[in-house]
Amino acid sequence: MTTKQLLKQIGSYALVLSSTQVMAETAAPKKMNIVFILADDLGCADCDLNVKSRLYETPNLDRLSKRGVIFSNAYSASPLCSPTRASILTGQGPARTGITAPVCHQPEVEMKPTVMKKAPAGDKAIQCQSATRLSTDLPTLSKLIKASGYATAHFGKWHLGREPFSPLQQGFDVDMPHWPGPGPAGSFVAPWKFDNFKENYPKEHIEDRMAEEATKWMRSIDKNQPFYLNYWMFSVHAPFNAKAELEEDYRQKIDTTQAQRSSTYAAMVHSMDDAIGSLLDEIDRKGIADHTAIIFISDNGGNMYDHLKQTTSDGKAYTTFATSNSPLRGGKATMFEGGTRVPCIVVWPGLTKAGTRSEARIQTTDFYPTILNQLGIALPKNHVVDGTDMTGALEGKKYNRKPMFTFFPHAPKVPDWLPVSVNVHDGDWKLIRLFYQGENGAHDYKLYNLKEDLGEKNNLAVKYPDRVKHMDKLIEDYLKSAKTVIPIPNPAFDPTKYHPELIGIQAGN
Repeated sequence: MTTKQLLKQIGSYALVLSSTQVMAETAAPKKMNIVFILADDLGCADCDLNVKSRLYETPNLDRLSKRGVIFSNAYSASPLCSPTRASILTGQGPARTGITAPVCHQPEVEMKPTVMKKAPAGDKAIQCQSATRLSTDLPTLSKLIKASGYATAHFGKWHLGREPFSPLQQGFDVDMPHWPGPGPAGSFVAPWKFDNFKENYPKEHIEDRMAEEATKWMRSIDKNQPFYLNYWMFSVHAPFNAKAELEEDYRQKIDTTQAQRSSTYAAMVHSMDDAIGSLLDEIDRKGIADHTAIIFISDNGGNMYDHLKQTTSDGKAYTTFATSNSPLRGGKATMFEGGTRVPCIVVWPGLTKAGTRSEARIQTTDFYPTILNQLGIALPKNHVVDGTDMTGALEGKKYNRKPMFTFFPHAPKVPDWLPVSVNVHDGDWKLIRLFYQGENGAHDYKLYNLKEDLGEKNNLAVKYPDRVKHMDKLIEDYLKSAKTVIPIPNPAFDPTKYHPELIGIQAGN
Protein backbone atom coordinates (compact mmCIF):
# COMPACT_ATOMS: atom_id res chain seq x y z
CA MET A 1 0.00 0.00 0.00
CA THR A 2 1.41 3.38 -0.95
CA THR A 3 1.75 6.22 1.50
CA LYS A 4 -0.94 8.11 -0.39
CA GLN A 5 -3.36 5.14 -0.11
CA LEU A 6 -2.56 4.77 3.59
CA LEU A 7 -3.29 8.43 4.32
CA LYS A 8 -6.52 8.21 2.37
CA GLN A 9 -7.60 5.16 4.39
CA ILE A 10 -6.69 6.87 7.68
CA GLY A 11 -8.67 9.95 6.60
CA SER A 12 -11.70 7.80 5.76
CA TYR A 13 -11.40 6.02 9.13
CA ALA A 14 -11.20 9.35 10.96
CA LEU A 15 -14.27 10.57 9.10
CA VAL A 16 -16.18 7.45 10.11
CA LEU A 17 -15.10 7.92 13.73
CA SER A 18 -16.14 11.58 13.64
CA SER A 19 -19.51 10.74 12.12
CA THR A 20 -20.04 7.96 14.64
CA GLN A 21 -19.26 10.34 17.51
CA VAL A 22 -21.69 12.94 16.19
CA MET A 23 -24.39 10.29 15.78
CA ALA A 24 -23.72 9.00 19.31
CA GLU A 25 -24.01 12.51 20.76
CA THR A 26 -27.19 13.11 18.79
CA ALA A 27 -28.65 9.76 19.86
CA ALA A 28 -27.82 10.30 23.52
CA PRO A 29 -28.47 13.93 24.45
CA LYS A 30 -27.42 15.17 27.85
CA LYS A 31 -29.86 14.47 30.66
CA MET A 32 -32.07 17.38 31.62
CA ASN A 33 -31.07 19.27 34.76
CA ILE A 34 -33.90 20.50 37.00
CA VAL A 35 -33.85 23.83 38.85
CA PHE A 36 -36.98 24.24 40.97
CA ILE A 37 -37.42 27.75 42.38
CA LEU A 38 -40.25 28.05 44.92
CA ALA A 39 -41.12 31.51 46.22
CA ASP A 40 -42.80 31.80 49.61
CA ASP A 41 -46.05 33.80 49.83
CA LEU A 42 -45.53 35.55 46.48
CA GLY A 43 -48.93 36.59 45.18
CA CYS A 44 -50.18 36.86 41.62
CA ALA A 45 -49.90 40.65 41.69
CA ASP A 46 -46.40 40.76 43.20
CA CYS A 47 -44.64 40.65 39.83
CA ASP A 48 -45.46 41.56 36.24
CA LEU A 49 -46.28 38.05 35.00
CA ASN A 50 -50.07 38.36 35.33
CA VAL A 51 -50.82 41.83 36.67
CA LYS A 52 -48.74 44.87 35.79
CA SER A 53 -47.29 46.18 39.04
CA ARG A 54 -46.85 49.88 39.71
CA LEU A 55 -44.33 49.23 42.46
CA TYR A 56 -42.52 45.90 42.33
CA GLU A 57 -39.53 45.42 40.05
CA THR A 58 -38.71 41.89 38.86
CA PRO A 59 -36.44 42.13 35.80
CA ASN A 60 -35.03 38.64 36.32
CA LEU A 61 -38.47 37.05 36.43
CA ASP A 62 -39.19 38.92 33.21
CA ARG A 63 -35.91 37.59 31.83
CA LEU A 64 -36.89 34.05 32.84
CA SER A 65 -40.35 34.40 31.27
CA LYS A 66 -38.77 35.27 27.93
CA ARG A 67 -37.12 31.83 27.94
CA GLY A 68 -40.27 29.81 28.52
CA VAL A 69 -43.99 29.91 29.19
CA ILE A 70 -45.97 31.91 31.74
CA PHE A 71 -48.91 29.98 33.21
CA SER A 72 -51.72 32.42 33.94
CA ASN A 73 -53.82 29.79 35.72
CA ALA A 74 -51.27 28.13 37.98
CA TYR A 75 -52.33 27.00 41.44
CA SER A 76 -50.69 25.91 44.64
CA ALA A 77 -52.21 22.79 46.21
CA SER A 78 -53.01 24.74 49.38
CA PRO A 79 -53.39 28.34 50.53
CA LEU A 80 -50.59 27.65 53.05
CA CYS A 81 -46.98 26.64 52.56
CA SER A 82 -46.14 23.20 53.99
CA PRO A 83 -49.04 21.38 52.30
CA THR A 84 -47.94 22.81 48.93
CA ARG A 85 -44.33 21.79 49.53
CA ALA A 86 -45.45 18.24 50.28
CA SER A 87 -47.53 18.25 47.09
CA ILE A 88 -44.50 19.08 44.95
CA LEU A 89 -42.42 16.26 46.42
CA THR A 90 -45.16 13.63 46.35
CA GLY A 91 -47.61 14.61 43.61
CA GLN A 92 -50.34 14.28 46.23
CA GLY A 93 -52.68 16.94 47.56
CA PRO A 94 -53.15 17.78 51.26
CA ALA A 95 -56.27 15.60 51.41
CA ARG A 96 -54.03 12.60 50.78
CA THR A 97 -50.75 13.51 52.52
CA GLY A 98 -52.52 14.70 55.67
CA ILE A 99 -50.29 17.78 55.83
CA THR A 100 -52.90 20.54 55.75
CA ALA A 101 -51.25 23.31 57.80
CA PRO A 102 -47.75 24.82 58.23
CA VAL A 103 -46.98 23.09 61.54
CA CYS A 104 -44.01 20.95 60.50
CA HIS A 105 -41.59 22.98 62.64
CA GLN A 106 -43.46 22.01 65.80
CA PRO A 107 -41.68 19.60 68.16
CA GLU A 108 -44.57 17.12 68.21
CA VAL A 109 -44.24 14.35 65.63
CA GLU A 110 -47.66 13.50 64.23
CA MET A 111 -47.54 11.34 61.11
CA LYS A 112 -51.30 11.22 60.58
CA PRO A 113 -53.97 13.92 60.64
CA THR A 114 -56.73 13.76 63.21
CA VAL A 115 -59.94 15.57 64.07
CA MET A 116 -59.55 17.97 66.98
CA LYS A 117 -61.31 16.97 70.17
CA LYS A 118 -63.57 20.00 70.35
CA ALA A 119 -64.48 23.38 68.89
CA PRO A 120 -65.88 26.64 70.25
CA ALA A 121 -69.63 26.53 70.79
CA GLY A 122 -70.17 29.05 67.99
CA ASP A 123 -68.53 26.79 65.35
CA LYS A 124 -70.66 24.36 63.39
CA ALA A 125 -67.73 22.07 62.60
CA ILE A 126 -64.72 20.68 64.42
CA GLN A 127 -61.52 21.36 62.51
CA CYS A 128 -58.80 18.87 61.66
CA GLN A 129 -55.31 18.67 63.13
CA SER A 130 -52.60 18.44 60.47
CA ALA A 131 -49.84 15.85 60.31
CA THR A 132 -46.56 17.51 61.30
CA ARG A 133 -44.04 15.56 59.24
CA LEU A 134 -43.64 14.33 55.66
CA SER A 135 -43.04 10.61 55.93
CA THR A 136 -39.65 9.38 54.74
CA ASP A 137 -41.37 6.21 53.50
CA LEU A 138 -42.85 8.15 50.58
CA PRO A 139 -41.21 7.96 47.13
CA THR A 140 -40.42 11.65 46.94
CA LEU A 141 -39.39 13.37 43.73
CA SER A 142 -35.91 13.95 45.12
CA LYS A 143 -35.40 10.29 46.07
CA LEU A 144 -36.45 9.04 42.65
CA ILE A 145 -34.32 11.55 40.77
CA LYS A 146 -31.29 10.82 42.96
CA ALA A 147 -31.71 7.08 42.36
CA SER A 148 -31.55 7.84 38.64
CA GLY A 149 -27.99 9.13 39.01
CA TYR A 150 -28.58 12.83 39.65
CA ALA A 151 -26.73 15.05 42.09
CA THR A 152 -29.31 16.66 44.38
CA ALA A 153 -29.31 19.71 46.64
CA HIS A 154 -31.81 21.75 48.62
CA PHE A 155 -31.23 25.41 49.47
CA GLY A 156 -33.53 27.59 51.55
CA LYS A 157 -36.81 26.87 53.30
CA TRP A 158 -37.96 23.30 53.91
CA HIS A 159 -40.73 23.31 56.55
CA LEU A 160 -41.60 19.62 56.24
CA GLY A 161 -39.90 18.38 59.38
CA ARG A 162 -36.67 18.58 61.32
CA GLU A 163 -34.23 15.65 61.61
CA PRO A 164 -34.93 12.78 60.86
CA PHE A 165 -37.34 14.27 58.32
CA SER A 166 -35.02 16.85 56.80
CA PRO A 167 -34.02 17.11 53.11
CA LEU A 168 -31.07 14.82 53.88
CA GLN A 169 -33.51 12.00 54.61
CA GLN A 170 -35.69 12.82 51.60
CA GLY A 171 -33.18 12.33 48.79
CA PHE A 172 -30.98 15.43 48.88
CA ASP A 173 -27.19 15.20 49.06
CA VAL A 174 -26.91 18.77 50.35
CA ASP A 175 -29.20 20.86 52.55
CA MET A 176 -28.46 24.46 53.42
CA PRO A 177 -29.01 26.12 55.84
CA HIS A 178 -30.57 22.91 57.23
CA TRP A 179 -33.31 24.83 59.00
CA PRO A 180 -36.75 23.42 59.96
CA GLY A 181 -38.47 26.74 60.64
CA PRO A 182 -41.28 28.53 58.77
CA GLY A 183 -39.09 31.48 57.76
CA PRO A 184 -35.55 32.80 57.98
CA ALA A 185 -34.10 32.58 61.48
CA GLY A 186 -34.96 35.93 63.03
CA SER A 187 -34.27 38.15 60.04
CA PHE A 188 -33.58 38.26 56.32
CA VAL A 189 -30.65 40.55 57.02
CA ALA A 190 -27.87 39.27 59.29
CA PRO A 191 -27.33 38.69 62.12
CA TRP A 192 -29.35 35.49 61.80
CA LYS A 193 -30.32 32.88 64.38
CA PHE A 194 -29.77 29.68 62.42
CA ASP A 195 -28.43 26.82 64.52
CA ASN A 196 -25.23 26.12 62.57
CA PHE A 197 -25.16 28.66 59.78
CA LYS A 198 -23.53 32.07 60.15
CA GLU A 199 -23.31 35.12 57.94
CA ASN A 200 -20.15 35.80 55.96
CA TYR A 201 -20.31 39.54 56.56
CA PRO A 202 -22.42 42.07 58.51
CA LYS A 203 -25.94 42.67 57.17
CA GLU A 204 -25.68 39.84 54.66
CA HIS A 205 -29.08 39.07 53.09
CA ILE A 206 -30.17 35.43 53.33
CA GLU A 207 -31.24 35.29 49.65
CA ASP A 208 -27.87 36.65 48.54
CA ARG A 209 -26.23 33.90 50.56
CA MET A 210 -28.55 31.14 49.39
CA ALA A 211 -28.05 32.15 45.77
CA GLU A 212 -24.28 32.24 46.30
CA GLU A 213 -24.26 28.76 47.85
CA ALA A 214 -26.56 27.38 45.14
CA THR A 215 -24.37 28.75 42.35
CA LYS A 216 -21.24 27.39 44.09
CA TRP A 217 -22.86 23.99 44.19
CA MET A 218 -23.82 24.13 40.51
CA ARG A 219 -20.24 25.15 39.70
CA SER A 220 -18.94 22.12 41.59
CA ILE A 221 -21.00 19.70 39.48
CA ASP A 222 -19.28 18.24 36.44
CA LYS A 223 -20.82 19.39 33.15
CA ASN A 224 -21.77 15.81 32.31
CA GLN A 225 -23.37 15.14 35.70
CA PRO A 226 -27.14 15.85 35.71
CA PHE A 227 -28.46 17.63 38.77
CA TYR A 228 -31.68 18.50 40.57
CA LEU A 229 -31.52 21.77 42.50
CA ASN A 230 -34.25 22.90 44.85
CA TYR A 231 -34.01 26.61 45.57
CA TRP A 232 -36.97 27.07 47.87
CA MET A 233 -36.71 30.71 48.84
CA PHE A 234 -37.38 32.25 52.22
CA SER A 235 -38.70 35.29 50.37
CA VAL A 236 -41.16 36.90 50.77
CA HIS A 237 -42.47 35.35 53.97
CA ALA A 238 -42.43 37.18 57.30
CA PRO A 239 -40.50 38.58 59.16
CA PHE A 240 -40.79 41.73 57.10
CA ASN A 241 -37.39 43.35 56.78
CA ALA A 242 -35.08 44.15 53.89
CA LYS A 243 -31.86 45.80 52.82
CA ALA A 244 -31.98 49.38 54.10
CA GLU A 245 -30.76 50.89 50.84
CA LEU A 246 -33.40 49.06 48.79
CA GLU A 247 -36.15 50.03 51.19
CA GLU A 248 -35.10 53.65 50.95
CA ASP A 249 -35.19 53.48 47.15
CA TYR A 250 -38.72 52.11 47.17
CA ARG A 251 -39.84 54.60 49.77
CA GLN A 252 -39.40 57.28 47.11
CA LYS A 253 -41.82 55.41 44.81
CA ILE A 254 -44.65 54.81 47.27
CA ASP A 255 -48.12 56.08 46.48
CA THR A 256 -50.18 55.53 49.63
CA THR A 257 -53.42 55.61 47.61
CA GLN A 258 -52.45 52.35 45.89
CA ALA A 259 -53.23 48.87 47.26
CA GLN A 260 -49.55 47.88 47.08
CA ARG A 261 -47.78 50.47 49.18
CA SER A 262 -45.16 48.78 51.33
CA SER A 263 -41.56 49.83 50.68
CA THR A 264 -40.35 46.97 52.89
CA TYR A 265 -42.23 44.34 50.93
CA ALA A 266 -41.16 45.85 47.59
CA ALA A 267 -37.52 45.67 48.70
CA MET A 268 -38.03 42.03 49.71
CA VAL A 269 -39.42 41.22 46.27
CA HIS A 270 -36.40 42.96 44.75
CA SER A 271 -33.93 40.79 46.69
CA MET A 272 -35.87 37.68 45.71
CA ASP A 273 -35.58 38.66 42.06
CA ASP A 274 -31.86 39.39 42.38
CA ALA A 275 -31.30 35.86 43.68
CA ILE A 276 -33.14 34.38 40.71
CA GLY A 277 -30.87 36.43 38.46
CA SER A 278 -27.79 34.91 40.12
CA LEU A 279 -29.00 31.39 39.28
CA LEU A 280 -29.72 32.34 35.68
CA ASP A 281 -26.26 33.91 35.37
CA GLU A 282 -24.60 30.70 36.55
CA ILE A 283 -26.67 28.51 34.22
CA ASP A 284 -25.61 30.73 31.32
CA ARG A 285 -21.98 30.89 32.42
CA LYS A 286 -21.82 27.13 32.71
CA GLY A 287 -23.31 26.73 29.22
CA ILE A 288 -26.06 24.36 30.31
CA ALA A 289 -29.19 26.38 29.48
CA ASP A 290 -30.04 24.06 26.57
CA HIS A 291 -30.50 21.10 28.91
CA THR A 292 -31.68 22.76 32.12
CA ALA A 293 -35.38 22.96 32.95
CA ILE A 294 -36.32 25.82 35.27
CA ILE A 295 -39.58 25.91 37.21
CA PHE A 296 -40.68 29.00 39.12
CA ILE A 297 -43.85 29.08 41.22
CA SER A 298 -45.09 30.29 44.61
CA ASP A 299 -46.30 28.08 47.46
CA ASN A 300 -49.49 30.11 48.03
CA GLY A 301 -51.02 33.53 47.47
CA GLY A 302 -49.82 36.85 48.82
CA ASN A 303 -50.02 37.76 52.50
CA MET A 304 -52.82 40.27 52.99
CA TYR A 305 -53.32 39.89 56.73
CA ASP A 306 -50.03 40.96 58.35
CA HIS A 307 -49.86 44.69 59.01
CA LEU A 308 -46.64 46.61 58.37
CA LYS A 309 -45.78 49.99 59.85
CA GLN A 310 -44.25 52.12 57.10
CA THR A 311 -42.95 55.64 56.59
CA THR A 312 -43.27 57.81 53.49
CA SER A 313 -40.28 59.61 51.98
CA ASP A 314 -41.35 62.79 53.82
CA GLY A 315 -41.55 61.02 57.19
CA LYS A 316 -45.30 60.36 57.51
CA ALA A 317 -46.17 57.08 59.25
CA TYR A 318 -48.85 54.74 57.93
CA THR A 319 -49.90 51.10 58.27
CA THR A 320 -50.60 48.71 55.42
CA PHE A 321 -51.01 45.05 54.58
CA ALA A 322 -47.90 43.43 53.14
CA THR A 323 -49.48 43.28 49.67
CA SER A 324 -52.70 43.05 47.69
CA ASN A 325 -53.83 40.23 45.38
CA SER A 326 -56.33 42.34 43.45
CA PRO A 327 -58.16 41.61 41.17
CA LEU A 328 -58.31 38.23 42.92
CA ARG A 329 -60.33 37.87 46.10
CA GLY A 330 -58.60 36.89 49.32
CA GLY A 331 -55.01 35.79 49.81
CA LYS A 332 -52.83 33.48 51.83
CA ALA A 333 -54.88 31.20 54.14
CA THR A 334 -58.14 31.68 52.21
CA MET A 335 -60.00 29.41 49.81
CA PHE A 336 -60.67 32.18 47.33
CA GLU A 337 -58.49 32.58 44.23
CA GLY A 338 -56.07 34.94 45.94
CA GLY A 339 -55.06 32.12 48.26
CA THR A 340 -53.99 29.59 45.64
CA ARG A 341 -53.64 31.20 42.22
CA VAL A 342 -49.95 32.02 41.93
CA PRO A 343 -47.32 33.26 39.46
CA CYS A 344 -45.60 30.52 37.48
CA ILE A 345 -42.99 30.18 34.72
CA VAL A 346 -41.70 26.95 33.22
CA VAL A 347 -38.67 26.80 30.96
CA TRP A 348 -38.18 23.32 29.50
CA PRO A 349 -35.83 23.14 26.50
CA GLY A 350 -37.35 21.05 23.74
CA LEU A 351 -40.87 21.46 25.11
CA THR A 352 -41.69 25.08 25.87
CA LYS A 353 -41.66 27.89 23.34
CA ALA A 354 -39.80 30.99 24.49
CA GLY A 355 -41.82 34.05 25.45
CA THR A 356 -45.26 32.40 25.41
CA ARG A 357 -48.25 32.32 27.71
CA SER A 358 -50.61 29.47 28.57
CA GLU A 359 -54.12 29.64 29.98
CA ALA A 360 -53.99 25.94 30.92
CA ARG A 361 -54.93 25.24 34.53
CA ILE A 362 -52.09 23.52 36.39
CA GLN A 363 -51.37 22.73 40.05
CA THR A 364 -48.23 22.05 42.06
CA THR A 365 -49.20 18.35 42.24
CA ASP A 366 -48.63 18.20 38.46
CA PHE A 367 -44.87 18.72 38.60
CA TYR A 368 -44.25 15.28 40.11
CA PRO A 369 -45.60 13.16 37.22
CA THR A 370 -44.44 15.66 34.60
CA ILE A 371 -40.82 15.77 35.76
CA LEU A 372 -40.57 12.01 36.27
CA ASN A 373 -42.09 11.21 32.89
CA GLN A 374 -39.87 13.72 31.10
CA LEU A 375 -36.77 12.30 32.78
CA GLY A 376 -37.78 8.77 31.86
CA ILE A 377 -38.20 7.73 35.49
CA ALA A 378 -41.06 5.32 36.12
CA LEU A 379 -43.84 6.48 38.40
CA PRO A 380 -43.65 4.40 41.60
CA LYS A 381 -46.10 1.56 42.03
CA ASN A 382 -48.62 1.71 44.86
CA HIS A 383 -48.23 5.49 45.08
CA VAL A 384 -51.37 7.31 44.00
CA VAL A 385 -50.66 10.62 42.27
CA ASP A 386 -53.22 13.42 42.29
CA GLY A 387 -51.31 15.47 39.75
CA THR A 388 -51.56 15.23 35.96
CA ASP A 389 -48.69 15.10 33.47
CA MET A 390 -48.79 18.61 32.00
CA THR A 391 -46.43 17.96 29.08
CA GLY A 392 -49.15 18.92 26.61
CA ALA A 393 -49.54 22.29 28.31
CA LEU A 394 -45.77 22.84 28.21
CA GLU A 395 -45.83 22.16 24.48
CA GLY A 396 -48.66 24.65 23.96
CA LYS A 397 -51.16 21.97 22.96
CA LYS A 398 -54.81 21.95 23.94
CA TYR A 399 -54.88 20.81 27.54
CA ASN A 400 -57.95 20.24 29.69
CA ARG A 401 -56.88 19.26 33.16
CA LYS A 402 -59.03 16.87 35.14
CA PRO A 403 -60.92 18.28 38.17
CA MET A 404 -58.53 19.86 40.66
CA PHE A 405 -59.06 19.79 44.43
CA THR A 406 -57.95 21.95 47.35
CA PHE A 407 -58.61 20.68 50.88
CA PHE A 408 -58.32 23.15 53.74
CA PRO A 409 -59.92 21.94 57.00
CA HIS A 410 -58.88 25.06 58.94
CA ALA A 411 -60.33 28.52 59.45
CA PRO A 412 -57.64 31.09 60.36
CA LYS A 413 -59.32 34.44 60.93
CA VAL A 414 -57.78 36.45 58.09
CA PRO A 415 -59.52 38.77 55.60
CA ASP A 416 -61.97 36.76 53.45
CA TRP A 417 -61.63 33.64 55.62
CA LEU A 418 -64.14 30.84 55.31
CA PRO A 419 -65.11 28.00 57.67
CA VAL A 420 -63.47 24.61 57.11
CA SER A 421 -63.84 23.75 53.44
CA VAL A 422 -62.76 21.95 50.29
CA ASN A 423 -63.05 23.12 46.70
CA VAL A 424 -62.95 21.76 43.19
CA HIS A 425 -62.08 23.47 39.92
CA ASP A 426 -63.76 21.91 36.90
CA GLY A 427 -63.41 23.81 33.64
CA ASP A 428 -64.42 27.43 34.21
CA TRP A 429 -66.32 26.53 37.37
CA LYS A 430 -65.25 26.46 40.99
CA LEU A 431 -67.29 25.01 43.85
CA ILE A 432 -66.43 25.53 47.51
CA ARG A 433 -68.02 23.13 49.97
CA LEU A 434 -68.32 24.59 53.47
CA PHE A 435 -68.55 21.63 55.83
CA TYR A 436 -71.85 21.56 57.84
CA GLN A 437 -72.46 25.30 57.42
CA GLY A 438 -75.98 24.92 55.98
CA GLU A 439 -79.28 24.30 57.68
CA ASN A 440 -79.63 21.29 59.99
CA GLY A 441 -76.01 20.25 59.58
CA ALA A 442 -76.03 20.15 55.78
CA HIS A 443 -73.07 21.50 53.80
CA ASP A 444 -73.22 24.99 52.33
CA TYR A 445 -71.80 25.94 48.94
CA LYS A 446 -70.28 28.77 46.94
CA LEU A 447 -70.25 28.38 43.16
CA TYR A 448 -68.38 30.70 40.83
CA ASN A 449 -67.83 30.94 37.10
CA LEU A 450 -64.26 32.19 37.08
CA LYS A 451 -64.29 33.07 33.41
CA GLU A 452 -67.05 35.61 34.06
CA ASP A 453 -66.37 36.39 37.72
CA LEU A 454 -62.65 36.20 38.54
CA GLY A 455 -63.19 38.22 41.73
CA GLU A 456 -65.67 35.63 43.08
CA LYS A 457 -68.35 38.16 43.90
CA ASN A 458 -71.41 36.34 42.58
CA ASN A 459 -72.31 33.05 44.29
CA LEU A 460 -74.31 31.02 41.74
CA ALA A 461 -75.02 27.99 43.94
CA VAL A 462 -78.78 28.66 44.21
CA LYS A 463 -79.06 29.38 40.48
CA TYR A 464 -77.35 26.17 39.34
CA PRO A 465 -78.31 23.38 41.79
CA ASP A 466 -77.55 20.60 39.28
CA ARG A 467 -74.02 21.88 38.77
CA VAL A 468 -73.54 22.08 42.54
CA LYS A 469 -74.74 18.49 42.86
CA HIS A 470 -72.41 17.28 40.09
CA MET A 471 -69.33 19.10 41.44
CA ASP A 472 -70.05 18.13 45.03
CA LYS A 473 -70.06 14.49 43.94
CA LEU A 474 -66.59 15.07 42.46
CA ILE A 475 -65.51 16.32 45.88
CA GLU A 476 -67.14 13.43 47.74
CA ASP A 477 -65.63 10.81 45.45
CA TYR A 478 -62.18 12.36 45.75
CA LEU A 479 -62.24 12.59 49.54
CA LYS A 480 -63.31 8.97 49.78
CA SER A 481 -60.64 7.77 47.35
CA ALA A 482 -57.98 9.71 49.23
CA LYS A 483 -59.25 8.35 52.56
CA THR A 484 -59.22 11.90 53.84
CA VAL A 485 -59.68 12.75 57.50
CA ILE A 486 -62.42 15.38 57.29
CA PRO A 487 -64.03 17.76 59.79
CA ILE A 488 -67.03 16.56 61.77
CA PRO A 489 -70.16 18.35 63.02
CA ASN A 490 -69.69 20.04 66.36
CA PRO A 491 -71.96 18.26 68.88
CA ALA A 492 -71.58 21.23 71.25
CA PHE A 493 -72.75 23.79 68.66
CA ASP A 494 -74.84 26.57 70.23
CA PRO A 495 -76.86 28.65 67.69
CA THR A 496 -76.97 31.59 70.10
CA LYS A 497 -73.18 31.87 69.86
CA TYR A 498 -73.03 31.58 66.08
CA HIS A 499 -71.98 34.79 64.28
CA PRO A 500 -72.02 34.33 60.50
CA GLU A 501 -71.60 38.08 60.06
CA LEU A 502 -67.98 37.67 61.21
CA ILE A 503 -67.10 35.17 58.47
CA GLY A 504 -64.51 36.84 56.24
CA ILE A 505 -63.59 39.46 58.80
CA GLN A 506 -60.04 39.50 60.12
CA ALA A 507 -59.75 38.79 63.84
CA GLY A 508 -59.43 41.98 65.83
CA ASN A 509 -61.18 44.13 63.21
